[in-house]
Amino acid sequence: MGEYDDKVLSCFLEKQGQLFPENVADTMEEAEAFLEDCMAVVVKNLGQVREYFDEAGMDAAGMSDEELLEACEVFAVGDGRFLIVEG
Repeated sequence: MGEYDDKVLSCFLEKQGQLFPENVADTMEEAEAFLEDCMAVVVKNLGQVREYFDEAGMDAAGMSDEELLEACEVFAVGDGRFLIVEG
């Protein structure tokens, strides 16, 4: 698999309900295809989440770390990395 390893794909499959009202993927292959289609990004830490939002034109400067983590587009992979999916 490409940019999205098994841990990232499993995270998305488990938590996709935080962003979408119903599942958009049921298998690892479907999850990978969906993430590729929407150009989801995997970043190494919370600082890079903040940078991503800033570059995307969202004002993240006034957001606390907790507020960033609560954003429905941000999925904590569980190993320090984050998946950002724009729905």
